[in-house]
Amino acid sequence: MVQELHDLLGADSVLSGVAIERVYDCDAYTVDRSKPACVVLPSTTEDVAKVVKWCNQNDVPFTARGAGTGLSGGSMPAMGGVVIATKRMTEILEIDVENRCLLAQSGAVNARLSDSVKQYGLHFAPDPSSQSVSTLGGNIAENAGGPHTLKYGVTVQHILGLTLVAPDGEIVKLGGRVAGGPGYDLLALFVGSEGTLGLVTEAWIKLTPLPTVIRTILISFPTVRAATQTVADIIATGTIPAALEMMDKGILNALSAAFGLTYPEGTEALLLIECDGDDATTVDEEIETVRKICESNGSSSIATAATDAERAKLWKARKSGVGAMGRLAPSVVTHDGVIPRSKLPEMLDHVYAVAAKHQIGVANLFHAGDGNLHPCFYFDDRDPKQVESVVAAGEAIIRRCVDLGGSVTGEHGIGIEKSDLIGLMFDEPSLDLQRRVRDAFNSKALCNPCKILPSQKGCTEHKRRWRGTAW
Repeated sequence: MVQELHDLLGADSVLSGVAIERVYDCDAYTVDRSKPACVVLPSTTEDVAKVVKWCNQNDVPFTARGAGTGLSGGSMPAMGGVVIATKRMTEILEIDVENRCLLAQSGAVNARLSDSVKQYGLHFAPDPSSQSVSTLGGNIAENAGGPHTLKYGVTVQHILGLTLVAPDGEIVKLGGRVAGGPGYDLLALFVGSEGTLGLVTEAWIKLTPLPTVIRTILISFPTVRAATQTVADIIATGTIPAALEMMDKGILNALSAAFGLTYPEGTEALLLIECDGDDATTVDEEIETVRKICESNGSSSIATAATDAERAKLWKARKSGVGAMGRLAPSVVTHDGVIPRSKLPEMLDHVYAVAAKHQIGVANLFHAGDGNLHPCFYFDDRDPKQVESVVAAGEAIIRRCVDLGGSVTGEHGIGIEKSDLIGLMFDEPSLDLQRRVRDAFNSKALCNPCKILPSQKGCTEHKRRWRGTAW
C-alpha cells in the first residue's frame, strides 16, 4: 500500500509507522480510537482524486482529515485504511472583493480566511471557537457554528460552491460564485455530511461586511439559573445579539488555574453578550435592553468594553475556556446537544445532577443564545470506569435534550460518538431514507465508513470494541 501510494504522490507525501498511527488514531474526541494504515498529504484536487481511485480499486477505506479538531470522532479512520489529510491544501486561490466571495482550498485555516479580507472590511462569519486552527473543509463537513452564528448563521449559509472528489474518485463541482442556482440543492446536502458523501477540496465562500459598531459586555451572576433565565428573557424581547455566550463556575475555575483570570466574588456564571451593526443608535438601544434584563435578573456586575483591546480581553474567557480545562484533568469530552432556549434553566440543573450521579466533573460554556449546550466532562481516559461514566452521562444528557424538543447535535456532528443516538430523533423509515441517500454517492461504503448512521455493515464489531474503551 505505502509503496503504491508513494508512486502516486511521491515518498514525502505518504506517512506511515507507529508514531503516525498514534497521532492520527482519533480527533479531539479521544474516547474512540482506530489506527490508520497510512496517511497521505495531497496538494491538489487531482492528488486527492488519484488516492480515492486507488482506494476504490483496492477496496481500501479512506477518511478525510483537516486539523483534527472535531469533537465527535468524524475524522477517526474507523475501518483503518488511508487518512487523506489536507494540511498541504492551504492556499487562498482567489479573492473577489466586488462580489464578496473567496475561493480557498479545504485545508485553509478558518481565521486566516477572515484575516485575508479584513483590509476590505469583510470577513467569513462562521467562527467556531477553534477557528485559529480548524480548517475550512472541516467546517463544511460538520456545518460548524460558533459564537456569532446566532445572528449570522452557520457554515451552510456561507458556502456558495464546492469542488469535491466523489467516493469513486470523480471530480465534481457544485455551485459557484452565485448562490441559489436551479436544480436539487446538492450543495446543502454536502455541507454537514461529515465526509461521508465525498471529500471537499476547494470552496467558494460568501464574505460578510464587518460591522462598524460593536458593543460587548461581560455580566456576572450569583447563580446559574439567573444567567440561563436571562438568556431566555433576552431572546423573548426579539433582540438578537451577535453573540450570547455563557460560562459557569467550572470554566471560571479552569481559567483561573490556567491564566490567573479573576472575577467578582460570588460569581457562579458569566454571560458574554455582543451586539453589532452599522447604526450606533440601534446597537446602543439593543445593548441597553440587554443590560436592563440582566439587572432585573439579579446580575452582580457588568463590565463594558470601550476599546478593541478591552473587547479582546472580555472574549479571552470564552475563547480560552476549553483549552484551560486541561488544568483540571487530562481528558475532556464536550457534548453539543440543543434545546429550546426556554428550557435552559431546567436543562442545566439536569446536567449538574447527571454529573453528580456519575461522579465526574463537569463545566459548561456554550452558545446560550442558540440553546446549543456544551457540557464539558473532565476525567482521566486511562481509567476505563471513568470512561464508562462519561459515555453514560453524555447519553443521559443527549436523551434529555431530545425529550425537551431539541437535537442530539448543534455543530459537532454525529461522527462515531452519537451514531447510536441519532435514532432518538428519527424513526427507521427516516434513517433508511438517509442510508439510501448516502449509498447513492458512497455505494461501496469506503468513504468515511461507520459514521452518522447506526447499524452499518462491517462496523458492529468495531463499535462494540470502541464503546467505553480508551487506550
